[in-house]
Amino acid sequence: WIGFGVFSIYEGIKSKLSAKITVPLVSLVCLLAVPMLMASQNWDDHDRSNRYSTLTMAKKYLDSVDQNAILFTIGDNDTFALWYAQEIEGYRTDVRVVNTQLFATDWYIDQMRRKAYESEPIKTYLEHENYSYGTNEAVWYNENENLPDTLDIDTWIKFIKSDDRRTQAELQSGQWVNTFPTQKIRVPVDKQIAIKSGIVNAKDADKIVDDIIIDIPGQLVYKHRLLMLDVLANTEWNRPIYFTGGSYDDADYLWLKSYLQLDGVCYKLVPIKTPFNPQTDVDMARIDGDKMYDIVKRWDWRTSGEDGIYYDNETQRNSITYRNNMARLADTLRLEGKIAKAEEILDIAMDKMPVRHFGYYTLLTPIMEVYYKLDKPEKAREIWYDVAKRYQDKLEFYASLEYERQERLSEEISMDVQRYRSLVDMLVYVQDEEILEKEAETFNSYLELFNYTNNMDEPTEDEMIEMLLNSQDSSTTDSL
Repeated sequence: WIGFGVFSIYEGIKSKLSAKITVPLVSLVCLLAVPMLMASQNWDDHDRSNRYSTLTMAKKYLDSVDQNAILFTIGDNDTFALWYAQEIEGYRTDVRVVNTQLFATDWYIDQMRRKAYESEPIKTYLEHENYSYGTNEAVWYNENENLPDTLDIDTWIKFIKSDDRRTQAELQSGQWVNTFPTQKIRVPVDKQIAIKSGIVNAKDADKIVDDIIIDIPGQLVYKHRLLMLDVLANTEWNRPIYFTGGSYDDADYLWLKSYLQLDGVCYKLVPIKTPFNPQTDVDMARIDGDKMYDIVKRWDWRTSGEDGIYYDNETQRNSITYRNNMARLADTLRLEGKIAKAEEILDIAMDKMPVRHFGYYTLLTPIMEVYYKLDKPEKAREIWYDVAKRYQDKLEFYASLEYERQERLSEEISMDVQRYRSLVDMLVYVQDEEILEKEAETFNSYLELFNYTNNMDEPTEDEMIEMLLNSQDSSTTDSL
């Protein structure tokens, strides 16, 4: 297309000027026009000035953990930014960030076993020769009838470390590999140390369990999990262990999801059992309201929420975690009778992550619901109307299209109808009778935009509505 543009400019002026002038003039015009056009059209999508979302994200993670903590991270996004904050900004260098993917390499394990800045080295029973390249890349389960079905974690690790033929198994290749004798590991809990070290608040002393049982579900434990278990065995509740979120794999949490506490955006391992729904993980981990409130209040948001800043997709996706965690915190504070603090947390969430910049409308429901529980319907409705207007705009756009194009976009149309409908359903759930009837009628009026009864070859209005609602519960349809 640029080539056609150059030719068009050349053709337009060659009849008025000589060839000697035309060629350099066209070249100069194009050299100036192309970058100017690109800048005018794309500058706002690429301008990173005054945006600090990556750095503030890293600080949120680091500020969520206790002094001298060990923080297990999973991937690039929750590791590189933290490295930058520590290495370049010199921020929270007492925290030992351990990337669990790299934790399968001997050189990285060696690094973690050395002191770095203010962070003490991690301790492990396994030495370099036990995790060097090609050694213990994976250990196999091999039941040992001479041992109980549950072993203390120290004994379990030392069994693997022994390199004794009696603790090994021979593969078909003839190679001998280390094994583990039981899939159940007991982690003893010293309650006094757990409280003294600050891992558990003294007010929760009666909730502390005597020991934790890790139930390994598979036949293999890979090197990075083996080293994570080794670290756990050596902390002995003197040093807090945290995990970043974002994973549904139980192994990323050492199969200990029932023993976590949500502190800010990190999950701390605590000797307190907290059941959760494994189908969603949304309510995973207990919350210490006062502790998490103090953490969130310390978060550095910098320019988040301000106009004139480019909010990329990754920044917007991160808001899902922040909003959800802050909604959970607010609800916890509400249940504890700390109403003003609960409202304050929700206000911060919507001020720093407003709908106009961060989107993700369907995931705002928890915040609206807590506002209703706090008897602040006006704040909930403000968000509700903002989100509803966005769905309405989309449906109006879809309705303006030719039928053939609507047909091609039927999945998108159906999805937005369902989301808008869920928003109205929420009013039923919170019993907001003041606006429910009117908004239900408005919702139905947007369904009527897709009225095809004038075209016999196209679906009727009822058929279109049925297609859009797509097998939803008819009882909810009646309520609208």
